[in-house]
Amino acid sequence: MLKRLDKIRFRGPRTRDDFPDLAESPPASDNECSDDMQLKPRAAFRETEDLLRDPAGSGSPTMAAAIQEFQRSESDRLNEVKGHLEIALLEKHFLQEELRKLREETNVDSLRQELERERSKRIDLEQKMNEVLKTRLEDSPPQPPRKQQSPSSNGTADKQQKEVWSSRLQKWLYERFGVYIEDFRFQPEESTVETEEPLSAKRLTENMRRLKRGARPVTNFLRNLSALSNWHSVYTSAIAFIIYMNAAWHGWAIPMFLFLAILRLSLNYLIARGWRIQWSIVPEVSEPMEPPKEDLTVSEKFQLVLDVAQKAQNLFGKMADVLEKIKNLFMWVQPESTRKLYICLWVAFISSCVLPYKLMGFMIGLYAGIKFFIIDFVFKSCPKLRDKYDTPYIVWNSLPTDPQLKERTNATLSRRLSGIEKVGTVCECVPV
Repeated sequence: MLKRLDKIRFRGPRTRDDFPDLAESPPASDNECSDDMQLKPRAAFRETEDLLRDPAGSGSPTMAAAIQEFQRSESDRLNEVKGHLEIALLEKHFLQEELRKLREETNVDSLRQELERERSKRIDLEQKMNEVLKTRLEDSPPQPPRKQQSPSSNGTADKQQKEVWSSRLQKWLYERFGVYIEDFRFQPEESTVETEEPLSAKRLTENMRRLKRGARPVTNFLRNLSALSNWHSVYTSAIAFIIYMNAAWHGWAIPMFLFLAILRLSLNYLIARGWRIQWSIVPEVSEPMEPPKEDLTVSEKFQLVLDVAQKAQNLFGKMADVLEKIKNLFMWVQPESTRKLYICLWVAFISSCVLPYKLMGFMIGLYAGIKFFIIDFVFKSCPKLRDKYDTPYIVWNSLPTDPQLKERTNATLSRRLSGIEKVGTVCECVPV
């Protein structure tokens, strides 16, 4: 019995040893032998069922424990397979839901149907066009029977011919000028939001250095102009004054400036190609290179941020002063200064209407040369004369900024209040 239970547990193949030897068995007929072979497996199956139902029965305790372990392992396997099946069913359900949502969102089927419709329409139109062209080609040679056609058929043929020619013309125009027409199509502007970078000491110092390097060519140009006006190099300023006045006298001032711009670009091209060309009226001051600071302490970083913030504060303050003065000049904040500008504009307008442009350009060129090379040099050399007679300098310095206007209004209000208080005290002291 133990042997049979082991075979049932491991489900191994049966061997010849499991059956009785046919030579030792008593003689019997074929039917009896087949009946015995059919009854033996049934009896063995019943015995195994009895043992599985009553594992603590006639067998040994080790056998009962083995059967219990077998049952537990089989139940665990069944539970595991059941869990896998449930997970697979859930995944299938979720995937079907996602596929349904995607189909609803994209409407692929409807788009395919519309595409098929458009294709069928296009094919039909092509067939009609081919038929119309064939009929036109067949009807092109003159035939006498056509003269006997009805006027209605001639009218329809003319209409069809006009439609064909108009369609051809539209197609040709679209192929030739369609690209240019598409460029003039109005489209709504896309509002792009720029992401702001977080505050960083390293980034702030790098931006200040970039601003300084970018403004260096402009500052060098202004320094050279100031050096020419101040006669820093007497020979250079004299040569420039003679050349400019000669060009202005003959009416070549504008071509001269254009030629100087072309010359400057040519020199920049040569410098970019590797030529070492350095020319400046004022000697350039080499700024000390700051060593790269990588490992900084917290206090050093804080001091660096303070220095950069101070420079930025001063730069923004100067720019704000210039803009506020220009705004106050045009807004009649100080009427005396704006009145001078107003009169100058009226004089320029009347002279431009009366005088010829050639004479007007000649006068402006001569005045600009004398003002730049002689009058400015005299005013810079003699500050007292400048404070008395340099009208643009006086007007610019007299223009107030917004903080100065606020201080003035506060001062006038305080004065008015103090005057009202004095008048009140005097009235109280006077006897009735």
